[in-house]
Amino acid sequence: MTQARIPFFQLAPANLQAMIALSGSVKKSSLGARLVELINLRVSQINGCGVCIDMHWRDLIKQGAEPRHLNALPGWREAPESFFSARERAALNWAEAVNALPHKQPSDADFGELKEHFTDNEIAELSYAIAVIRGWNVINASLHNQIPEVPPPGF
Repeated sequence: MTQARIPFFQLAPANLQAMIALSGSVKKSSLGARLVELINLRVSQINGCGVCIDMHWRDLIKQGAEPRHLNALPGWREAPESFFSARERAALNWAEAVNALPHKQPSDADFGELKEHFTDNEIAELSYAIAVIRGWNVINASLHNQIPEVPPPGF
């Protein structure tokens, strides 16, 4: 097992609080808690952030998500339509495309699909959601923050 490189959550408190505030604002957006958490989980899976995968999976389960549906998230394109709505699929596609930057650019077709299901304001909110979870993934994975044996209260 890899050890955490530094006690991240005890350092740079102003920066930590700013990230927490951005995460909180995204969760209060018009996107809805389930969609935000699906995006958080999918981006975290792609980026290999174990702490975030564990946290967002648990949050979706608390919201009543079906474990089988969540297990299918990495293969959402092949999952039955009943697992993920058209709106969720458009958001997942966009999240994957944006997360691939700078190696691949989101296409006009990707954006067109997104525009079918989201307003401009919601697209901005979704963009912040993708950015903040990607930021958490970078911090946690690079600093080797560990999945807790027992989740902290409230998480």
